[in-house]
Amino acid sequence: MTSARSIRPRTGLRRLGVAATALGTLLLGLAAAPPTVSAAPARATAATPAAINGQLAVCGTKLCNKYGNPIQLRGMSSHGTQWYSQCLTGGSLDALAKDWNADVLRVSTYVQEDGYETDPRKYTDLAHSLIEQATARGMYVIVDWHMLDPGDPHHNLARAKTFFTEIAKRHGSKTNLLYEIANEPSGVSWSRIKSYAEQLIPVIRAKDAETPVLVGTRAWSSFGVSEGSNESEVVSHPVNAANIMYTFHFYAYSHREEYLNTLSRAADKLPVFVTEFGTQNYAGEGANDFTMTKKYLDLMAAKKISWVNWNFSDDERSGAVFKPGTCAAGGSWTGTGSLKPAGVWIRDRIRTADSFPTS
Repeated sequence: MTSARSIRPRTGLRRLGVAATALGTLLLGLAAAPPTVSAAPARATAATPAAINGQLAVCGTKLCNKYGNPIQLRGMSSHGTQWYSQCLTGGSLDALAKDWNADVLRVSTYVQEDGYETDPRKYTDLAHSLIEQATARGMYVIVDWHMLDPGDPHHNLARAKTFFTEIAKRHGSKTNLLYEIANEPSGVSWSRIKSYAEQLIPVIRAKDAETPVLVGTRAWSSFGVSEGSNESEVVSHPVNAANIMYTFHFYAYSHREEYLNTLSRAADKLPVFVTEFGTQNYAGEGANDFTMTKKYLDLMAAKKISWVNWNFSDDERSGAVFKPGTCAAGGSWTGTGSLKPAGVWIRDRIRTADSFPTS
């Protein structure tokens, strides 16, 4: 692996790494070309996702709006803000909100990998700024505590308490937030992750009683599939807290029917939010498998599972939506001219008409 700055450090989902590589040639034929982009009307200024839906809450196994109706949010995740803040400008966020018609932006604050731990003030302030900018554009914001390596979330528990206390104190009165408290735990038991969540959530609730909390699951947020388990451990031993959801991540080229079926079963019993996925392999690179990704998107639409795609940057991997150099050049943010094939494809999926129930 090259330097962390040039390639997103992604140690996750290693269990399938060898198998995915071996399977690569067979799956190349599944990678379809992006479809023609369909026209979509610009969203009226007042009819933003946050304005329409207001304060979200978990109701049963669904994410519900202020009317108590299940909804599905669709949007993009930033790359690590320590590397790609130049891709998060007024122009790019305007495009995401108004041209892409995105409902949600995930702000990824890496803890290690040259991130938060190197300068907590800098990266907390950057998160504050991005929350405010997304809010001004009517989008929801996932505040992503992007712990990755080490995989035990307890390693960063004290830092997480400090970070989320400040975030919740400043932004807790907003109605457009979600807190993602552990990006991709790995190499630890579900009981260990559950313990972390049950120590951190009360700290957040002391400042913000209403914002939904998203809890990472075992084995890089795969409900344990990447380490030979499944969703049953979470179903049998859920986190002792209210208004929470569990996260699931997939990369369609590598993660086939076993993962898809796990997501389907889990969503029937648990509130699930897919806070990261790609059309490529588990490292977010290589050929796009749009055919397999569409199976996931169809399932998530049918079950109203909200999702966020990785990632809204111009890194060299195929999973970054912009062509390299776009962000440094100041961006031609609207339309498809600056987009890689995955960007064209996912933008088209996000732009399809919303159908938020309001009564």
